[in-house]
Amino acid sequence: GQGGHAYLREWLWWAGLLCMGVGEAANFAAYAFAPATLVTPLGALSVLVSALLSSTFLNEQLNVHGKIGCTLSILGSTVMVIHAPQEEEVSSLESMAEKLKDPGFIVFAVCVLVSSLLLIFVAGPRYGRSNILVYVLVCSAIGSLSVSCVKGLGIALKELFAGKPVLKEPLGWVLLVCLVICISVQINYLNKALDIFNTSVVTPIYYVLFTTAVMTCSAILFKEWQHMVLDNIIGTISGFLTIVSGIFLLHAFRDVPFTADLLPLFLQQGRADLRTSWRSADRHQSCQHQPLLPSEDKGSQSAEGEEEEGESM
Repeated sequence: GQGGHAYLREWLWWAGLLCMGVGEAANFAAYAFAPATLVTPLGALSVLVSALLSSTFLNEQLNVHGKIGCTLSILGSTVMVIHAPQEEEVSSLESMAEKLKDPGFIVFAVCVLVSSLLLIFVAGPRYGRSNILVYVLVCSAIGSLSVSCVKGLGIALKELFAGKPVLKEPLGWVLLVCLVICISVQINYLNKALDIFNTSVVTPIYYVLFTTAVMTCSAILFKEWQHMVLDNIIGTISGFLTIVSGIFLLHAFRDVPFTADLLPLFLQQGRADLRTSWRSADRHQSCQHQPLLPSEDKGSQSAEGEEEEGESM
């Protein structure tokens, strides 16, 4: 909080850093065994777990919108796992090189690089501080290429563990250099976006654009959608949109207290009329509850009143 580095002496900070490293390593390994269209959207579960742990250990309030968002994220993730696409088998760096030489992927990569350069050098200086999409689009577009590099490195690691001479292959080193460059660009421009705009706005927009870019790149590179039936296509898209809705509710309304004052005017009016009717019912009993015969107290009070009137006369 004071801008120093005193946190380096805290064991809790190092434990958190270690946990993050283990999680990213597991995420890295997942791309080697599962389609990127499935792995990337499931990253929304980390947002969900963070929200639940913050509510439990940091005493942060998880409002109604946040609970609904968590539920939607779980449902969307389940639907995506059920209808996950199957990618074409890529078991070696030679087959990965053939995929990278595909004309469709080359056109996609050129479009991503050109658009990113235009956003960085043309749109960035003019609209970077006023439009949130400029820097977030750069991160998302470059991120799609970084996932492809991760996929190729995962295949290289599997071959390395199998005893193949992967270190002599130039493609593995090229993918490693490209991954470092892509991640550096992502971190740089994501930090710029977070410095300028609110985190609750940047996070859901970045998740949606990044996941969309990765799914598009993976569909072009690994032909994941080529052999899918209509039911699985609809299920995958529906699950992704459900996760997007949950993430939006979880982040966009996390600082909004959900009280009766936030209800629409017609609901507030109906609620006020109902409360007024209840209060009037408490004050004035209905005629159905009036006694049929006068009570003895009322009779005695009326008799005493008549006697007082007679004496005054």
